[in-house]
Amino acid sequence: MNRPGKNKRHSQYHWRNRLRRLLSPRTWLQLHASVALDSLGRMLRNRMSSIMTAAVIGIALAMPSGLYLLLDNVDRLSGSWDGQASLSIFLKDTVTPTAASQLVKTVQGWPEIGSVELITPEQALAEFSQRSGFAEALETLERNPLPTVLIVQPVTAHTRPEAAEALRDRFSKLPETEVAQLDLEWVQRLSAMLDIARRGVLVISSLLALAVLLVIGNTIRLEIENRRDEIRVIKLIGATNAFVRRPFLYSGLWYGALGAAFAWILVVAGFLLLSAPVAKLAGLYQSDFSLQTLPFQLLYLLLGAGMLLGLLGSWLAVGRHLSDIQPR
Repeated sequence: MNRPGKNKRHSQYHWRNRLRRLLSPRTWLQLHASVALDSLGRMLRNRMSSIMTAAVIGIALAMPSGLYLLLDNVDRLSGSWDGQASLSIFLKDTVTPTAASQLVKTVQGWPEIGSVELITPEQALAEFSQRSGFAEALETLERNPLPTVLIVQPVTAHTRPEAAEALRDRFSKLPETEVAQLDLEWVQRLSAMLDIARRGVLVISSLLALAVLLVIGNTIRLEIENRRDEIRVIKLIGATNAFVRRPFLYSGLWYGALGAAFAWILVVAGFLLLSAPVAKLAGLYQSDFSLQTLPFQLLYLLLGAGMLLGLLGSWLAVGRHLSDIQPR
């Protein structure tokens, strides 16, 4: 024998499913927009707690974003030298200017050499004095400590690390050479360090993403507990779990979006504070380098990541705690 309560619930689900099938896409969008705005309104009514939660999420998102942008600026700074192997040949103090000029003519005849620039000790001291800002201190030196230098640029076929290394060994064996330095080495080391730093940023990003999930999940859990009686009532009149879940999912989306906005503000403000000192330092080295702030493409990525984390965190929290609330 069927119980009346069971038949009543069956009838409610039957008509609700039929009503869902009759809803037009426009009506469906209006319902979701209404739920989204209602979730935003609840957050605004508790604005202090909402702002604090969004600020925590923003700080967690700003840290990897700022580190990534900082590494991108360092990579851009070294990009003009990347892949351009050149050699600095420091000659012995006993090499006369005439012998150095003769060596330049000899080296220019090598097939693997593209160009050779001779920098005399006087030219090197004058350039160092101009760029370093220690002109007055350098004038007190009794003698010029800088050696004669040859700046050698190989042809394209010999700019690969192996070929450039062999060319450096050839210069090292010359009797006039004191030190032969491959200038690509520091770029390679910097590139390796940047790769390590990127891996570190990836690890930090993963940990902070987990922290964002926990923050949003705990926030949604508290909101579910605060609305426990309301959830029981709407479940008692036939609301499905999907209907009850929907406003909490939109709350997670809003938290993620506001957190991403906070993160963007923090990153842009931080780089604006650093831009003036960095530009001043670059000017001392006769460079027009300037910090690049967060582009709008990364802003969209940051916003999408924040909303995705918010949705995932709220989904996990709702799925874990909503099933425990049943009408009595």
